[in-house]
Amino acid sequence: MKFIEQLYQKLAEVYSGQKLEEARIAFEELVEDYSKQTFSERAPLSEKNVYLITYGDAFVDGDRKGLSVLKDVVDNKLSDTVTDIHLLPMFPYTSDDGFSVRDYEQINSILGDWRDVKRLSDDYRLMFDFVANHMSQSSDWFQKFLNQEPDFSEAFIKFDEKFDSSNVTRPRVSPLFHTYKNGLKVWTTFSEDQVDVNAQEVKMLVRLTKILLDYAAKGASSIRLDAIGFLWKESGTTCMHRPQTHAIIQLWRLLLEEFAPNTQIITETNVPHKDNVAYFGNGNNEAQQVYQFPLPPLVLHTFITGNSEKLSGWAKGIEHVSQTASYFNFLASHDGIGLRPTEGILSDEERAQLVERVLENGGKVSYKNNPDGSESVYEMNINFSEALKEGENDKWVTDKMLAAHHILLSVIGVPAIYYHSIFGSKNDYKGLKESGINRRINREKLDMQQLFNSLEDDVYRKEIYQGIQRMIRVRQKEIAFNPYGSQKILDLGSGCFGVLREFKGQQIICVTNVTKEKQTLGDYAGYDLISERKVQELGVYETVWIKEVR
Repeated sequence: MKFIEQLYQKLAEVYSGQKLEEARIAFEELVEDYSKQTFSERAPLSEKNVYLITYGDAFVDGDRKGLSVLKDVVDNKLSDTVTDIHLLPMFPYTSDDGFSVRDYEQINSILGDWRDVKRLSDDYRLMFDFVANHMSQSSDWFQKFLNQEPDFSEAFIKFDEKFDSSNVTRPRVSPLFHTYKNGLKVWTTFSEDQVDVNAQEVKMLVRLTKILLDYAAKGASSIRLDAIGFLWKESGTTCMHRPQTHAIIQLWRLLLEEFAPNTQIITETNVPHKDNVAYFGNGNNEAQQVYQFPLPPLVLHTFITGNSEKLSGWAKGIEHVSQTASYFNFLASHDGIGLRPTEGILSDEERAQLVERVLENGGKVSYKNNPDGSESVYEMNINFSEALKEGENDKWVTDKMLAAHHILLSVIGVPAIYYHSIFGSKNDYKGLKESGINRRINREKLDMQQLFNSLEDDVYRKEIYQGIQRMIRVRQKEIAFNPYGSQKILDLGSGCFGVLREFKGQQIICVTNVTKEKQTLGDYAGYDLISERKVQELGVYETVWIKEVR
């Protein structure tokens, strides 16, 4: 089927009637415009790809611009391991640490400008954050909507008393609608300052699509679709994961494959596993990567309990997707550790155990509204290494942090490591107290020179940094870790997590001791790539990648 026919087919899954005809004409013009642009070539993903998750101003050095400092940090400390940099929203914003975007096409002046982005993209593959579901109330688009300019009169979602919103799923306890200038009452999934766009309006979908293609043209090898599950609203439903949302993502992939092949679409949907993996579509037509949201809470549960059964049981259902799609694996990010993805995997008691540990270790919890009017924990806010601690003087916390990342680097998919994880940070109580925002506990800005010094002098930081770096270097040499390979979960008892990775006939046996007790490898004993020696048993929280079984 020709590209343009596929395009029409996708549009017909989103619109009908007069709107469909309007969309066809608008997208024909869009295709003609972008056919004249030049897009850089992208290579397919491999075992070498490792993402760093970071803010553009995560590192400071006097009054220098953030992106320039970031490049120095990565050049000096991560250039031989990190291939991709996930730049969390780098655009002008008014709240939510960047996720209330005021202008999608300008770089926040604190960070620099598009020239700084270009310098980064010359040496690293970049992931841009596209906050497609909502934008700032101070944005030019929303102001035009409030002024009811003809092209923007339907750009956002007005309150309609006939619309049944009783089943709407939300991650917040704030009102669903807020009232603005001229008495306009508008849909706000996340906050008063984050107004939801109206994708049902053709002009708005065209605007969003242009932003997506502009990002690809300006150096994005990956594009993260933030909160994309909320995009399409339909009366009487949860307004999550609607068929039209999936069709729009498929439409965007179709366009990117036409203009910038191998550009990765990564969907961010912090929801139960079944809904999350639905964003692969048929494996070849929707997201190339989906966030592996159950992984962080399940890894945490594994080390708290010293029992890998729940993690192994879940991982048995995680298999090869296709030759173009895989998983975006992470343990920590700018957000907290979500609990919704554990629904159907962990019991209420087990989830309560996680919350209790987080609170004991100085963390916070954030809540969401339920349709029945009750509230429940949505996410836990804490630095991941701090969540692993068992008491104040846990001498094994560094070993547990490395073991947790060994699991991250072992399972099928592409690993992504948060900057506070790879640099061995702890809870930022100062930022938490000053802001009153729970997520700030794990969003501290690091002074570059102090960081460089502490990576030499601070044993905690140094051991975590060097340990993760070493594992990455070993991993990148082994094609068995290709994200489009396969995995088989090994039955090694509850004290170990074991997985066999394979690609093109090459195999690696990955085993992580999740306890304080020695564990035997039995039939899987052999030469370990990490320690470069023969291993028959694992010490406390020890990890191995066995290439040759002996």
